Amino acid sequence: MDTEPPRGRSGDADLEWCFEAVQGVSRTFAITIDVLEEPMSSYICVGYLLCRVADTVEDAGHIPPEEQAELLELYDSALDPEDPATVEEFREAVDPYIPDDAGEDWAVVERSPRVVATFESLGEDAQSAIYPPVSELVTGMAEFVERYADDGGLRIRTIDELEEYCWYAAGTVGELITNLLAQDVDDRRAEILRANARGFALLLQLVNVAKDVSDDFREENNVYLPASWLREHDVSPSNVTEPENETAVAGVIQRVTHHARGYMDDAQRYLEVLPESQGNTLEAWAIPYLLAVGTSRELLERPEDVVREGGVKVSRGEVMALIQAFTSGDIERERLDEIRSEIAEEPYSPS
Repeated sequence: MDTEPPRGRSGDADLEWCFEAVQGVSRTFAITIDVLEEPMSSYICVGYLLCRVADTVEDAGHIPPEEQAELLELYDSALDPEDPATVEEFREAVDPYIPDDAGEDWAVVERSPRVVATFESLGEDAQSAIYPPVSELVTGMAEFVERYADDGGLRIRTIDELEEYCWYAAGTVGELITNLLAQDVDDRRAEILRANARGFALLLQLVNVAKDVSDDFREENNVYLPASWLREHDVSPSNVTEPENETAVAGVIQRVTHHARGYMDDAQRYLEVLPESQGNTLEAWAIPYLLAVGTSRELLERPEDVVREGGVKVSRGEVMALIQAFTSGDIERERLDEIRSEIAEEPYSPS
């Protein structure tokens, strides 16, 4: 595994910009990257931004589905070192769709050549670990956009299809992380990491699906709650945010949350063998894991708030308490199962 931080034509200014960009687009990933060390922090930062470009295009309700799919396919080609397409071509093609009041997400798309240049400055081992899962994410998103082109937005039909989508959206990111980490452990630990990486990623993504139902529909016209489960309650996917369906949708949100919790053991096993080398730290991945557990607790206790208020999340106080506990050494690997059980029932409070 390469041990040097990024080098080459992008230089420190581009890498610094990448770190600042992550702070703007993802609260959870920003926490993760903040507690990683070099070179892992740079690898994860840049890899995440590569994925974020595709995610922003896929979520863009103002781009016609056919154009979305073409843009994603062009982006994937631009990342492929064997393909003559360039990221500048992608940037030119996406330019008409970048909003005038572009927020943080679109700022990353706008500067995608800078992100790709920084990626190309990484060592060869890091690039080979990052590119394949990013490519799978991009092509998977393009496939889902094409699948639901006639609906104007995603309308997930079954729990199996939801897991398929979650694999592309998050499982591939988990694979990226695992590719980087597995190079520093023996074959047995690498096997355990790879066997449980999917469950780790699905826990986090399914919780995100459950907590973001209203925002996903109102902002992106996407419905990830399985239509088969909604229709058991006589709810159409197009009516998930209607007040009269609040109780029924809340029940489906709880069902998805329980399904997500079924992956907590896999996530626990993943963390139990996670190597702390090449700048990797346990807290970088244990914090988002425990926050997902805490968010699932809130979803089970007050699912109606997702429909009524637009979402639920753990308090800032609980987030800061967890970060402080890891920083001070109060939470060690051996205590993760105990802490998880506590957080599943009530907000974390240091003893």
